[in-house]
Amino acid sequence: MAMQFVGIFLGVVVLYLLSCIRILYEYERGVIFRLGRVLPAPKGPGILMVFWPIDRMDRVSLRVFVQDVATQDVITLDNVSVKVNAVVYFRVIDPMNAILEVEDYQYATSQLSQTTLRSVLGQVELDELLAEREKVNQRLQTVIDTQSDPWGIKVVLVEVKHVDLPEHMKRAMAKQAESERERRAKVIHAEGEFQAATKLRDAAAMIEMHPMAMQMRFLQTLMEVGAENNTTIVFPIPLDLITPLLGGNGQAGGGGSGSTGS
Repeated sequence: MAMQFVGIFLGVVVLYLLSCIRILYEYERGVIFRLGRVLPAPKGPGILMVFWPIDRMDRVSLRVFVQDVATQDVITLDNVSVKVNAVVYFRVIDPMNAILEVEDYQYATSQLSQTTLRSVLGQVELDELLAEREKVNQRLQTVIDTQSDPWGIKVVLVEVKHVDLPEHMKRAMAKQAESERERRAKVIHAEGEFQAATKLRDAAAMIEMHPMAMQMRFLQTLMEVGAENNTTIVFPIPLDLITPLLGGNGQAGGGGSGSTGS
């Protein structure tokens, strides 16, 4: 009878010890409370003993958590109402503070991200939000990380995913883009006219220095016109050549034009 009792007792002890075995993975740490008081350092990874009901263990994962920040209605600094959502990447770097300083560190980080998103984006203008996304992300990451640091949380990255603009703002931005392109086209056209005028001025100055260049250009033009099988050629004739034929009634010093047909 005594042997049976001893055997049952040993069996119960063995089963109890087996039930106290806990295995923590490489990315996990265990915060153990013994009689309500936390042990000095977290345990793990590997095998450890948790002697319930004296001990209670909370598992904490050290991997990076990814949380979607719900869509927030934000009024920017220039009074434009937009809907913005984002994603937050964070991890636990101090398991003790993550358990002792906050009730639910994942929920707390999510709520902190939502409030920070509204407050930070309310301090930037719409153009900055759309064009300088990296700068805005860095500011969000710094603010959230500073406020979550007492909880043992390290915010790795914050990314603004989508900015939903109202329809009237989309139309206004489309008109602005169209006007900007028209302005660039006019500027380019004006620059082209300026460059062409500059070249013509240089050409006129060079021809003035070399009068024979004008005659050569005139002959070259005649060749180009004749190559197109035209039946009429128009070319200038100096009035000095036809003044004697007009009986001296013409005015000298001018230039005229004549034409021949075939």
